[in-house]
Amino acid sequence: MSMKKEKDFKISLLMDFYGDMLTEKQREATKLYYFDDLSLGEIADITGITRQGVRDSIKRAENYLYEAEEKIGLAKKLFDVQKAVESIKTGMYNIDFFNRKFSNRPEINNEIQYILKIIESIESDNEE
Repeated sequence: MSMKKEKDFKISLLMDFYGDMLTEKQREATKLYYFDDLSLGEIADITGITRQGVRDSIKRAENYLYEAEEKIGLAKKLFDVQKAVESIKTGMYNIDFFNRKFSNRPEINNEIQYILKIIESIESDNEE
């Protein structure tokens, strides 16, 4: 992933978590810049702010988003949970494989399926 795309993704993610904490002008300019891929000049025309004002607003918003993540850490926590869920899922598939290969106990199969349904529910909740 290129540095710009990586930054765009990170800002988009942080906007999901902390965007409502920005001022209306910061939020609008940042959304137009990152989500709609408009230039500073185009945003200036839409918002009635100077090009430099748009740039400053976006920079302040970016700094605020990064600071909020540094202090609160919601995005990091989400990624940590996603990694943990993926590890649990892999472990459950391994247990399922060994159970089927060596003992094929129905009560173990039932528990595996139950846990995998919980994991599926967690994953689908995170996709929304």
